[in-house]
Amino acid sequence: MVRSSTLSIPESNDIPQHLAIIMDGNGRWATKRFLPRTAGHFRGVQAVRRVVEACGERGVKYLTLFAFSSENWRRPKEEVSVLMRLFMQTLDKEISKLENQGVRLHIVGDLSAFEPKLQEMIKEAQARTAGNDALHLTIAANYGGRWDILQALRKLMIAKPELAAQSDAIAESELAPYLSMAYAPEPDLFIRTGGEQRISNFLIWQLAYTELYFSDDFWPDFGAKELDAAFEWYRTRERRFGRTSAQLAK
Repeated sequence: MVRSSTLSIPESNDIPQHLAIIMDGNGRWATKRFLPRTAGHFRGVQAVRRVVEACGERGVKYLTLFAFSSENWRRPKEEVSVLMRLFMQTLDKEISKLENQGVRLHIVGDLSAFEPKLQEMIKEAQARTAGNDALHLTIAANYGGRWDILQALRKLMIAKPELAAQSDAIAESELAPYLSMAYAPEPDLFIRTGGEQRISNFLIWQLAYTELYFSDDFWPDFGAKELDAAFEWYRTRERRFGRTSAQLAK
């Protein structure tokens, strides 16, 4: 299991090992062009392709994309329906390419809310890419950071019920293996497109020491050029993890 950044100091490089992105602005991109909001989601899939390819070329090992939050069910039913259909179409169309490119697909979140056909497609897609290791692509779907912590705690209590009477024994090292992304290091860089500056219940445990970058570009306009600008900003950051600048200079 990857160690916590609050307990030990992770290695820092010029290129983030783990990049997490909130792909925001699809609907606003479409509205500005007098198109239905759903058109922005379809164009957003093209941006996903560009960013996955660019991350692979630049040596990113883990890429996590926030595709659908547990709060997105509050959106209009028509838009949610289109998003679910787009999810299935994209899985069906892209899985062979990901398989051939050495990309391992992970999908995290409360998948029980999805229809059985989509759950089966997710299971099959993850199985087909399980042997790949060039890039770990995680899609967070029906995911929420608070849900993640709660489900991890529930699993821990089921696995180790004796801890209920020994609360002092519950440490990060006990809980962390049950988080939905225990297979990945904590993100080095977080990007949110679309001009908003909040994390919106995304990876709230894992982002404790992540560098936060906010882009005014809407997600459908995001690509390699915009990714490189974020990486250039990332390289200027002094990642101290509780230490002083003087300590880093030694």
